[in-house]
Amino acid sequence: MSHTVVTTTTTTSTSDGGFCNIGYALSQHGMLKIGQVVTLLIAFLCVHCESQWTDYSALRYFEVVTVWFLIVFLFFFLMYLMRLQSKIPCINWTLTEFLHYAVGGILVFIASIVAVVKSYGIPSLVAGSVFGFMATFLIAISIWTSYKVTCGSQPTAV
Repeated sequence: MSHTVVTTTTTTSTSDGGFCNIGYALSQHGMLKIGQVVTLLIAFLCVHCESQWTDYSALRYFEVVTVWFLIVFLFFFLMYLMRLQSKIPCINWTLTEFLHYAVGGILVFIASIVAVVKSYGIPSLVAGSVFGFMATFLIAISIWTSYKVTCGSQPTAV
């Protein structure tokens, strides 16, 4: 009497194991980073393309903050997309990203408040500050999810 045992295993992977982790771009964290980059880009362009500025220093501050964190968030997105964080394990990337989000959230929020106060009803400056507030909201979501990963519930020994 012979017995045949068939074992099947199913693996679900969102990445193909190649150079780029396309699954990350389609994940919640990846889409959140894409949303942050897009809203910061729109906020920057709304303020930068306006020719009727009334307070140059305040709006330049808004531009500098939005472009800086646009570049930082794009760097983090590309780093995770190309799996570079696994090549440099000596850096705690989750904590680094959390700190950048915390500083970025505060500075983008302050810049958006300054931009809306100094806009004097100019529509493109108001739109830029609204997109700044939207980016702040997306950054707050990233801070929350990053905090849950970094400092989430720790198992307790009984």
